[in-house]
Amino acid sequence: MSTAHRRGVLMGAGALLAASATRAAGESVALPFANGDRPMAAYPQKRPLIVLTQRPPQLETPFEVFDHGAFTPNDAFFVRYHLSGAPPRGLNVATHRLMIGGAVDTPLDLGMDDLRRDFPVVERAAVNQCSGNGRGFSDPRVGGGQLGNGAMGAALWRGVPLRALLDRAGVKASAKAVEFNGADVPPMRVIPDFIKALSVEHARQDEVMLAYEMNGAPLPLLNGYPLRLIVPGYYGTYWVKHLTDITLLEQDSQSYFMQKAYRVPDNDCACTPAGQPAAQTRPIGRLNVRSFITNVQDGQTIAGGKRVMLRGISFDGGSGIAGVEVSTDGGKAWAPAALGQDHGPYGFREWSTHVALGQGDHVLMARAHSKAGEVQPMTQTWNPPGYMRNVVDPVRVIAA
Repeated sequence: MSTAHRRGVLMGAGALLAASATRAAGESVALPFANGDRPMAAYPQKRPLIVLTQRPPQLETPFEVFDHGAFTPNDAFFVRYHLSGAPPRGLNVATHRLMIGGAVDTPLDLGMDDLRRDFPVVERAAVNQCSGNGRGFSDPRVGGGQLGNGAMGAALWRGVPLRALLDRAGVKASAKAVEFNGADVPPMRVIPDFIKALSVEHARQDEVMLAYEMNGAPLPLLNGYPLRLIVPGYYGTYWVKHLTDITLLEQDSQSYFMQKAYRVPDNDCACTPAGQPAAQTRPIGRLNVRSFITNVQDGQTIAGGKRVMLRGISFDGGSGIAGVEVSTDGGKAWAPAALGQDHGPYGFREWSTHVALGQGDHVLMARAHSKAGEVQPMTQTWNPPGYMRNVVDPVRVIAA
């Protein structure tokens, strides 16, 4: 299909999808920051989710979902798009094609049946987290979608190792980067296409894959049907949906979304003093270590004078979780929590513990440690785009 025709088809897709969303009667949510009131709506293949924007659809997972296991249900998984015509219309597993070209020995034109029949199958648990998850809590506030903590999710992804496809095509020695593009296209020519890139070395690592299933079912439309790139341990900006084109380049990608967008300060903390721009930037990369308390909400009243269970989730950029500590006094004292089942270094790692809370006010905290030695910070770092937030979040409760 020509780019012009694709653009014409796609321009109305976002509006049609928005029209098909059903508002959950009377439902809304107040995220805990200024201007945090959000409606909820049920889009196709989705339960009611928190709506940040309708066109393109940006939908957050209600936080209570994360208290129900290490895998986020497909119908509750968050949604993030950049182009107003997204998602593409007319996608069909029977006709979808994947083109691999550029600096390769043998360009490939593959259908979904080819991918399933001719290549190895891999399954991997991995967290997909938006770069701006938690941006609404930034202080001082920053531009961009004012997200709570629901722009993340973990799934069991099934598909094809990217390296197997690159080996079949034959990567030329001159290749330096690999670009990925999907079926969604800009509604106007002046808007840059959403194209992401990895180095050839990264693209050939074992964990990088193309997924056609999610939690044992075909990918939902809003999560990349019928094929998406999975980059475990990296922020979701790299996880290109509706994948159609893989191009080997002999130079760095010049895509807007590599050179201008999704960049962080080029220093160890990816941060600057609050309110100040970065002198140098680099593309955002690996997830940093993070944990959440999931079964108690900020401001909740709970039973005092007895032992109370606390539980939650943790994850990092792929080294795995070494441990989670819990505090009931705002970080003065810490005690280890028990870790749940290990679903691999890229997935959610559940944790739990019991604490004794006397009557009165308490500030609960969870702090994760990665096997690479990374520890969640107690104070928030800041950067202009509001990316990579992972500060220890206080949960204030009243024991009565």
